[in-house]
Amino acid sequence: MEVEKGAQSAPVGSTALPMKLLFVEMGVGYDQHGQDITAAAMRACRDAICSNSIPAFRRGTIPGVSFGEMKLQIKLGVPQSLQQSLDVEKVKSVFPYGKILNVEVVEGGLICSSGVHVEEMGDKNDDCYIVNAAVYVGY
Repeated sequence: MEVEKGAQSAPVGSTALPMKLLFVEMGVGYDQHGQDITAAAMRACRDAICSNSIPAFRRGTIPGVSFGEMKLQIKLGVPQSLQQSLDVEKVKSVFPYGKILNVEVVEGGLICSSGVHVEEMGDKNDDCYIVNAAVYVGY
C-alpha cells in the first residue's frame, strides 16, 4: 500500500475513494478441513481485528470524526487457483462496523498439506488453505 502526503491512501490498483489512514491490522486464517477458502479468509479477517480496540471513534478523540465515519479497505492474499471460489460478501460480514470501501483480492496465501485427510470433517483431500489479510482502518 502506498501512502501519499496527508495520510491519503488506497490499496494499489484500487478505485476506492482515498481515506485518512489511522492503522493497519493484519491477520492469517486457515481452513484445515473442508477446503473452504471463504472460511480461511473470514478467519484471517477476524484474526486481523480481534485484538484491537478503537476507542477514538466512539469517544470523539479525533475532532469532527465520529464512529459513523470509520472506513475500511481490505486486502486479501488468496491462492490464484482459489480466487473464483471466494465469497467476498460473506467475508465482509466479519466486520461489525465501518464502511467497507473495497475488498482487494491479490495472489497470495498458500495451499499446503495438512498431513491428514479426514472425510468425516468434510475433507476432499489433505489440502490446508491459508489466507493473509490486511485491514486498513481510517476515516
